[in-house]
Amino acid sequence: MSGKGKSKAGRGNKKAVSASTKAGLQFPVGRIGRYLKQGKYSTRTAAGAPVYLAAVLEYLCAEILELAGNAARDNKKSRIVPRHITLAVKNDEELNKLLGNAIIPSGGVLPNIHSVLLPHKMSS
Repeated sequence: MSGKGKSKAGRGNKKAVSASTKAGLQFPVGRIGRYLKQGKYSTRTAAGAPVYLAAVLEYLCAEILELAGNAARDNKKSRIVPRHITLAVKNDEELNKLLGNAIIPSGGVLPNIHSVLLPHKMSS
């Protein structure tokens, strides 16, 4: 044979590169692809579908973590707890629309006192 065909001679030893590394993502593209296939969401799955889904999930996580980190810093804490995630989601308009019906365990509620319950100002 003259170097054609399926023989792997001459290619060299190449190290395997993950799909996440190729896409420049932190989230596992291969695992998400496997879950898409095993979940029977459709009979066939495109090659770009898990990459796109991993990128969207990574962006959402980064957005929530950034806002929760800001909430933790506002409360003079160095660790993010569920309360900070709740404050981050409820104070952001778009995240509240996306996760408004989600219940975060031990997250609490937004501090809010209705104006009727506040003491009246005495006018002179």
